[in-house]
Amino acid sequence: MIVGGSRWERDPGWKLPAAMVALAALPRLAVFPWTENLYGDAVARTELAEKWLASPHWISSFADGAFQFGPLHLYLIGAALEVLPLREHAGRAVSLLFGVLAVVPLYSLSRRLFGWRAGAWACAGFAAWGMHIQFSATAASESLAIFLVLSALALLAGGLEHVRLWPLLASAGAMNLACATRYDAWLLVPLMCATILLEGKDRVRGAKRAVLFGLLCLSFPLAWLMGNAVDHGDPLYPIRYIDDFHRRWFADGEEAWTPLGYRLQNLFFWPGAALVTLSPLVALLGAAGMVRAYRTVSKARWLVWMAVLPAAYFTVRSTLLGSFVPLARFTALQLVLPLPFLSLGLEWLGGASVRRRRLLGGAALALALALPVTLGLFTFRSESMWRNALRPVSPVSTNSPALMKVARFVGAELSRGGNSVVLDKDPRYRDIQVGFFTGLPKRRMARYRYDTFEAVLASADPKLLVRIDGGELERAADMELVPGGVRFRGRVFAELPGFEAPFHVYLRESLSEAGPTSDSE
Repeated sequence: MIVGGSRWERDPGWKLPAAMVALAALPRLAVFPWTENLYGDAVARTELAEKWLASPHWISSFADGAFQFGPLHLYLIGAALEVLPLREHAGRAVSLLFGVLAVVPLYSLSRRLFGWRAGAWACAGFAAWGMHIQFSATAASESLAIFLVLSALALLAGGLEHVRLWPLLASAGAMNLACATRYDAWLLVPLMCATILLEGKDRVRGAKRAVLFGLLCLSFPLAWLMGNAVDHGDPLYPIRYIDDFHRRWFADGEEAWTPLGYRLQNLFFWPGAALVTLSPLVALLGAAGMVRAYRTVSKARWLVWMAVLPAAYFTVRSTLLGSFVPLARFTALQLVLPLPFLSLGLEWLGGASVRRRRLLGGAALALALALPVTLGLFTFRSESMWRNALRPVSPVSTNSPALMKVARFVGAELSRGGNSVVLDKDPRYRDIQVGFFTGLPKRRMARYRYDTFEAVLASADPKLLVRIDGGELERAADMELVPGGVRFRGRVFAELPGFEAPFHVYLRESLSEAGPTSDSE
């Protein structure tokens, strides 16, 4: 569409979204070599995908290999492991692909509602979104989920605009995939059905289309509920499992912050996450644009509800009900939705002055770029209270140097031979990270966390033992701390120097006199 006579006013067509894909790819490719799997259960997802790949099958329930995770993401990581058999990077490659491609449906959605400039602004904000940059470089599921939800919403917008059926059918297909990835996507299905019902003037026709859309969206959820009903006797077993975990976790938060303090903190969590992760000016422009659109652009009101209602639902649970612990990454499906409104917010807050709009837009972009760069440099491979607090929203997630030193040493020390390592169970799950980054096969790791512990001990003689302060090994009946080491099931292990608390590495005493093997040197 030509807005003015100048060639700069013409709709650039496919060239702009192609440029936006390149723009989004640049920061994600830049951090990819430096980012490590840490948050979003990235390691657990990769290990489950490895297990599935060893025996591929339709995952029908929680007990069938997915646990609390959506099965689609595990399938994709498994497929990536088949093509790229590098366990540290295969799942990350999946996230990188869908993280970059997400700008395509984001541009389509924004352009359809507000024009191509809105698409350009939305994609620019998205490209600099530091938390999503991290999503795109780790094996967590948010990158895939955001791509699928944006695809479903963009197709829904097309179906509403032209009153066509096929975009709605495609949108329902994308929502099935989103529901097979993350449970928070399930909340959008009834909202999308309500949108289809209420947007058109013909209520009867809208009701028929809404019912059809809803039924099509239920394909995966119904199959998943049925599988869990068969295996667990409860169709909602995974959701109840997650809810029970959050209730216990919530009690820990209240103990740390006091009940009133913790709930007040959670009351402002969603807007706070927007300010910290999107950057303050981008969050402000997005919020202003949503208000402006709700007042003046009736065809875009439904998208405002898609962001506001799920955020309100989780806020009620994390304040009044005490049944949900908010994390920044849990806000992702809501925080991506203000981005299509950025240009509208810029026009409203910038006023009629072109110069003021340019200054405000330039400042917003500069701050949006400076924030992730600053966070990335501040948190990269360094430890402190503030660094650890901000690392979950940094564009670069890295494990602690102390943890990685243990993992790399154990991996190198046991890279040859048939010995195993005894690995503690840590309440903060750091043992999972250590085990993953050793690179050792499961048959060489006696992990106190898993039910394979005894079988591994019986099949592979332990050479090393890793104890973590506060872990379960130190309370085990067959474990005893002795001067200079530990005694575990009659074997004495001498502590090796050079490792930082809370990690302690021990070498079996009969082998300690010779020192570490040359493989680790």
